[in-house]
Amino acid sequence: MKVRFLSGYVRSILQQSKRLAIFEACVIGVISGLAAVSLKYGAGTLGGMRIQMTHILPDWVALPLVGCIGGGLAGLLVQRLSPEAAGSGIPQVKAALANVPIRLDLRVALVKLLSVMITIGSGFNLGRQGPTVHIGAALAAQMSQWIPTSPEYRRQLLAAGAAAGLAAGFNAPIAGVLFIVEELLHDFSELTLGTAILASFIGAVVSRLLGGQGLRLDSAIATSSVTFSLPDIPFFLILGLAAGLFGALFSRGIFASLAFNRRFLKLSLAGRMAIAGIASGLITVLLPSPFYDATLVQDLIKTGDADWQVAALLFLSKFVLTLIAYGSGAPGGIFAPSLVLGGALGQLVGSGAHALEGTLGTALGLEQSLSPVSTYALAGMGAFFSAITRGPITAIVILFEITTDFNLVLPLMIGSVIAYLIAHRISQGSLYSQLLELSGIRLEDDTTTKVNLWEELTADHVMQRRVETLTSQMPLSEAVQAFSRSHHRGFPVMEQGKLVGIVTLSDLSNPTRIPSTASEPQLKDLMTQNPVCVHPYDSLARVLYLMNRYKLSRLPVTEGQRLVGIITRADIIRAESMQLSGDLGDLGPQSDPSYVVYQTRSPMTGQGRILIPMSNPKTAPELLKLAAAIAQGRNYELECLQVITVPQGVVPSEATVRTTHSRRLLRQAEYLGRRWNIPVHTQIRVAHDPAKAMLETIRERHITLTLMGWKGQTSTPGRVFGTVVDTIIRQASGEVILVKFGFYDTLHFKRWLVPIAGGPNSREALKLLPSLLSINPNSEVVVCQVFDTAPESYETTFLHQTVQRLSQQTDRPVKARSLWSHGVADAIIKLSWQEDCDVIMLGASRDSLLKQVIRSNIPEAIARDSLRTVILVRGQEQG
Repeated sequence: MKVRFLSGYVRSILQQSKRLAIFEACVIGVISGLAAVSLKYGAGTLGGMRIQMTHILPDWVALPLVGCIGGGLAGLLVQRLSPEAAGSGIPQVKAALANVPIRLDLRVALVKLLSVMITIGSGFNLGRQGPTVHIGAALAAQMSQWIPTSPEYRRQLLAAGAAAGLAAGFNAPIAGVLFIVEELLHDFSELTLGTAILASFIGAVVSRLLGGQGLRLDSAIATSSVTFSLPDIPFFLILGLAAGLFGALFSRGIFASLAFNRRFLKLSLAGRMAIAGIASGLITVLLPSPFYDATLVQDLIKTGDADWQVAALLFLSKFVLTLIAYGSGAPGGIFAPSLVLGGALGQLVGSGAHALEGTLGTALGLEQSLSPVSTYALAGMGAFFSAITRGPITAIVILFEITTDFNLVLPLMIGSVIAYLIAHRISQGSLYSQLLELSGIRLEDDTTTKVNLWEELTADHVMQRRVETLTSQMPLSEAVQAFSRSHHRGFPVMEQGKLVGIVTLSDLSNPTRIPSTASEPQLKDLMTQNPVCVHPYDSLARVLYLMNRYKLSRLPVTEGQRLVGIITRADIIRAESMQLSGDLGDLGPQSDPSYVVYQTRSPMTGQGRILIPMSNPKTAPELLKLAAAIAQGRNYELECLQVITVPQGVVPSEATVRTTHSRRLLRQAEYLGRRWNIPVHTQIRVAHDPAKAMLETIRERHITLTLMGWKGQTSTPGRVFGTVVDTIIRQASGEVILVKFGFYDTLHFKRWLVPIAGGPNSREALKLLPSLLSINPNSEVVVCQVFDTAPESYETTFLHQTVQRLSQQTDRPVKARSLWSHGVADAIIKLSWQEDCDVIMLGASRDSLLKQVIRSNIPEAIARDSLRTVILVRGQEQG
């Protein structure tokens, strides 16, 4: 029954995940379709107002004036609110799909929508189909922020939004999907295609129902049917060749225009667009009046009625106007201009073919059998589009979906493929990739490093190492209080140091999970037993898979039977944000990672692990003695480390080192571990920096506590305790204990002096003291508190409470000492002589320890001037 219930639960989760994907795809499609329709009507309305201005003012005044005002306003809008909305938007989407940190959200979508309306309506020769791709992707990105999910699924939502945008712009749903796969995503996974296909079709349907038709080339079929015959093939080959040559020239012209604006027009985006608007208006004034309106230009392409002079003028003028507009950085695309240019070029080739056929046919007495000029225009559109975007399949499908005529497929295939091959031969690489490279983004580098990010990063890299846990015997009322005091929505449940379950806020709020018993229920009665866990070295891809499969927001991380961390969706999102923002660690030159040349392993039976860096053979036995006492008291394991340093010019993994001395010292630690019945692990690392080697060991081996020796003073400028010790105190996770051994060779650890300050820092030393007292069965403790003036009776309350609590935790004698002095360090050293103490133990947290040293050098002064052993304890509080 349990197996059937579990399988049914998993199936329901998967079904919910699919329903969510379908819902998101539908929403993305609807919104993208609405955006495409709004953009069409908005740009059309402003364009109509621009034409009306020519009836009020002279053409040479109205067109440049509207272009200047509209260009400046649109540029200012983009410049002030969202600089990411500049350009066509296709390069930005391509970079975002390659996990390059480029902003995509609701603000980008709205600014793009408004600015493109103004730009196109002001007479800039740019298209709206490319921006709809950008808008759709930005809206999908915003949805992925509202409904957090895995980075890979977020990438798939971006692809769906981009596909829906293109489909809505052209009313070509299949082309929308193919363009994403062919040009932007290069990903054929099932979820990507399924989400993108659904979003594309819905976007196209919404656009068509609300009147957002694209170029409306389907009417060309009604006026002049598309035909194809064998004599057309040579001319379609010529058309493909011409489209490839002029397409490559157009691409280079775009870069030349961008370079000119950057080099000579060193103005803001608004200034450059205003100048481009004036130039576009002045050039348009020189053209025939039908050229003022883009819809009239479409009619010339559809019918094929324009003579070759009009087609040539159309091609030349639109070629120049598009370069001027795009080079200014104006928001707008080149899809529509490329189709217009291709249509004009097709008309030129078709007119030439018919003229040649008429001349030769009359001379030879042959009948005319060539296809209509409109067929050449349509094939030219696909060929030029293919040459610019380097997407021949998308070009073929777009024109086929618009015309819905199978007779056009073969002409499109001939022209598009030839144009693609010629353009690729002249200038390799995608136009959008080259535009990104112009901005300093190389997708070849970024993709190889970031697409595999979720396979390379592991749970160990992003998990939280400090985990708040609850016990299985905890009453329900106490668990409720624990949730109310914490921001966590779930806790691992432990029993005898082992993970036995997990409890979430939903478990406590679900009355059906709470058993009805006479006594108060405990956590073990309602927790989820045998929770899904991951190992530290599981990839984030597997972590995300388990989270999505079982619909979990957190997963415990275990190593053997030990709980070493917990990983949440927030941790993964934070890691993604750090990677995308380039926050990859400390800046400046970094030394090579350390290299393990020797290691031994014991059974992992402890509930924690103590790291003992062993560098001095004289003090190593005493460090091991302290570590063993703590390990026995807390059921910890020992991790003994020897670091062999090599010069910076030598790679640690390639260095030749002698490990005889180090292995001898580590074997001594293994012998003592067997004698004390404590698991002991050992390793030897070769490194440039001992501190970095220790931090790598702490992270990789999940160290709970670090116990290391300390000289007691440092001569390094800018350092408090020394280069290595300062680094460990600031960066190491878990507790850190520093030991400066005293003057005597033989240490008895008999009489302990523990100064307290009345705050939380003193508890750090007191927590460890009961375990350390087991070193000597005859040990005694003196707890002291130093005051600036003679203390009153009520001021010593905390001191006596501490003594009473410590007496309950150990059977050793504990006595209190209160004294007043202006010099805290001198007073403690003097008291250690009076009480004949051989160990002084100080406790502090990470930041407070360093701050108090900087202010008064109390621990360093005690360690430097005292002949006793000094132990500093830094707790787990985050600084």
